[in-house]
Amino acid sequence: MNIRPHIHKVPDFPTEGVVFWDITPLLANAEALRKSIEQMALHYKGKIIDKVASPEARGFLIGPALAKELNAGFIPIRKPGKLPRKTVQSSYDLEYGSDQLHMHEDAIEPGERILIADDILATGGTAEACAHLVERQGGQVEGFSFLISLEYLSGKNLLKRYDIYELLNLTKEDVYAHSS
Repeated sequence: MNIRPHIHKVPDFPTEGVVFWDITPLLANAEALRKSIEQMALHYKGKIIDKVASPEARGFLIGPALAKELNAGFIPIRKPGKLPRKTVQSSYDLEYGSDQLHMHEDAIEPGERILIADDILATGGTAEACAHLVERQGGQVEGFSFLISLEYLSGKNLLKRYDIYELLNLTKEDVYAHSS
């Protein structure tokens, strides 16, 4: 399925010079959303996935649905101060700043196979921080699954040692194209 018609380009959001790729039209279209999740899950069918981990906020829109398709549990990875029990944390850089992610320290049993899912792979900092959290807890990162990969930001370079799956790969030409 081609999801590109369901992704809207928003220039200069959240800050000037940043192109934001809005997935809410895809989320609003039941068929596009269902087929996207099914296609993402298909890549991991036949592999053992114990849990899917996703960072907030938009990863929470993808991760639980993907976990359901894979008959796996779900691990929320959150910003500081959002989880009620003891956490482990990892810092990372964004396209437009830096931040920190937290995960409950007991979210993963040693040896569990974890798929990390998110909406967009940009610079790779968020994804790399998620992998560090999983691996520090003794989990094995089975791969990354994204709706969209922004090829022009080279996030895949940080994740070279992992399996990466994306439904849509956007290039610099997509940034400069006039349509949304």
